[in-house]
Amino acid sequence: MTTSVWVDDDSVLHDCVRQAMVCDRYALDTEFHREKTYYPQLALIQVNTGTATWLVDPLACDVTLLGPLFASPSLCVIHAAQQDLEVLRLACGTAPRRIFDTQIAAGFLGMSTPSLSSLVQATAKVTLPKADRLTDWLRRPLTDAQRRYAAADVEYLLDIHARQVERLQALGRLAWVEGSCEELRSRPNGPVAPDRAWLRVKDVKTLKGEARGVAQAVAEWRELRAMGLDIPPRRVLSDMALLVIASSAPSTADELMRCRGVDGRAVSAVADEIVESVRRGRQSIVKFPTSGTSEIDPRYRAVVPLVMAWVGEIARIHEVDPTILATRQDVEEFIAGVDSCRLRNGWRKDMVGSDLAAILGGSAALRFDGAGRLELVKLP
Repeated sequence: MTTSVWVDDDSVLHDCVRQAMVCDRYALDTEFHREKTYYPQLALIQVNTGTATWLVDPLACDVTLLGPLFASPSLCVIHAAQQDLEVLRLACGTAPRRIFDTQIAAGFLGMSTPSLSSLVQATAKVTLPKADRLTDWLRRPLTDAQRRYAAADVEYLLDIHARQVERLQALGRLAWVEGSCEELRSRPNGPVAPDRAWLRVKDVKTLKGEARGVAQAVAEWRELRAMGLDIPPRRVLSDMALLVIASSAPSTADELMRCRGVDGRAVSAVADEIVESVRRGRQSIVKFPTSGTSEIDPRYRAVVPLVMAWVGEIARIHEVDPTILATRQDVEEFIAGVDSCRLRNGWRKDMVGSDLAAILGGSAALRFDGAGRLELVKLP
């Protein structure tokens, strides 16, 4: 195992970045917490170049110094990158411009979406140190066990990357993975839009009529306050309290305080703001967003589950994670004629979109082969 170096000085971090920039690739991981804050708190950045492992302390270093490395042509090898990218953009102001996500690559190699530990075990035949899910990565100093665990997260990524690339090239799928990684890298992430925060409230779909407008307005207020205080929305107002407020629509602070789930100590100072949100919400007509299904010609709605079954069959044949090939939304958008649909472009068009076009156009059909499998039949 490569000896790790603890980096808690800007000059040392600058030297590390300079060394990493001459490498054609580097492995990266982060440790962060988000249970007590609205925005994730970056606690550690791990970087491995194959010859060195650095544990960068963001509590002591200016992590924006990593910007030149992220902007360089060097390939960042990372596992399950979505949350890491969000955290890096918030803390560093930027993220790597080129990534290779080993979890995505595993999906194209018949492994679904494995955890890092299971991927390392399957690929490198190594058992990673077990992590304590309650580890406080913000506490200093980190123990030797914590440092070993953190370093192990990037120790094997470059080797896994090399093995995956070799297999992907043999299968002709490397470009597919690279395209999917770029989709992930360029996908917007970060906080939800405040006016859509209500859609994440548990059981919100039980609300009817004006209660939906109240839920949207109060959830928007809650989200904005949580952002300003940098605390989780549930600490501003619980979901249960939000639903009760939406259903009862209190018009005064006294009525608000009598709502079940409302913590008077936490809410008293902002009661008038909540009541005003309720008033505003009652004036709104709000509907739940609909999926692409509502835009589909009614004649084709029954086609969606059949096509999803065909997607699953293609995934089985090619040993690819079916969620990588196409989601239900992808299929609905294709049927609805959305030009930007992923199934109309690139490798997804070749694997799925062309078949779907033939089925919808009447030049192909799906049937069972007598052995419990679907097959595509070209029609005369």
